[in-house]
Amino acid sequence: MYGLWKPRVLGAWRVPASGPVILAVNHAHNIDGPMLMGTAPRPVHFLIKKEAFIGPLDPFLRAIGQLKVDRTVADRAAITDALGVLRDGGVLGIFPEGTRGEGDFASLRAGLAYFAVRSGAPIVPVAVLGSTERRGRLIRALPPLRSRVDVVFGDAFEAGDGTGRRTRKALDEATARIQERLTVHLENARRLTGR
Repeated sequence: MYGLWKPRVLGAWRVPASGPVILAVNHAHNIDGPMLMGTAPRPVHFLIKKEAFIGPLDPFLRAIGQLKVDRTVADRAAITDALGVLRDGGVLGIFPEGTRGEGDFASLRAGLAYFAVRSGAPIVPVAVLGSTERRGRLIRALPPLRSRVDVVFGDAFEAGDGTGRRTRKALDEATARIQERLTVHLENARRLTGR
C-alpha cells in the first residue's frame, strides 16, 4: 500500500496491542480492506466473499489469513472461523455494512454486533477516507497512484450492555449503539482529515 499510495495513518495506537479486537471499517472502495491490512498495527483477518477466492487469489488470501464467507446463507463455517480468530486473541476486520457502498455506516447488518457480543471483543472503528475521491488515469478503477488515503482509527468500545445477554433484542440494541459510535467516528475522522 505504501508503494502505490500515500497512506496517512492516524490513531493506530488506539488498537489494543494484544487480545481479541474487531476493526469495524467503512467500505466505499475495493482498496479499503487491503489498505487497512497494509497499515494496521496488527495482522487483520477479514471475512471476504467467497467469489474473491478464485484462481491464484485463493491460495494467497488463505495464506494471509483471510476467511471465506458465503453471503447468500448463514455460513456457519465462516462464523466459526471468525470466532476462532477472536478466541485466539486475533484481530477480525469487518465491513459492518456487509458490502461496498457509500461507506457512511448508514445501514449496518447484525453480524458485527453478533461477533462483538458473542466474543466480548472490543470494537475499534476505522474510517478509510480518500479512496473514492478521484479515479486513476492508468487504472480507472483505482485511486490515482501516489494519492493520499487516510486511515483513521477511533477509540475502542464494548458493544454489549454489560449483562452478557445474546438475545435478538440485545443484538438489535448493540447494533444501534455500534451504528451511533461508528457514525460519530466517521464524522470526527472527516473533520480531522478535512475530507
